[in-house]
Amino acid sequence: MEVVVNGEIKEVADGTSVQELLDQFQIKPVRVAVERNREIVTRKQFANTRLAAGDNIEIVTFVGGG
Repeated sequence: MEVVVNGEIKEVADGTSVQELLDQFQIKPVRVAVERNREIVTRKQFANTRLAAGDNIEIVTFVGGG
């Protein structure tokens, strides 16, 4: 199925969770925020939140510095 990740159409397997999506892109969940269809997905919900065709996902990585 197709989902939009940070503005780009990506193909993922049916039933993919947010955690599996992060794993697919080799993104560690510790320093990211994920939004699904304009709603924040908490880290506790990553494994249980399943994506649906057409979902719009924004993944933001926190970067430290000063």
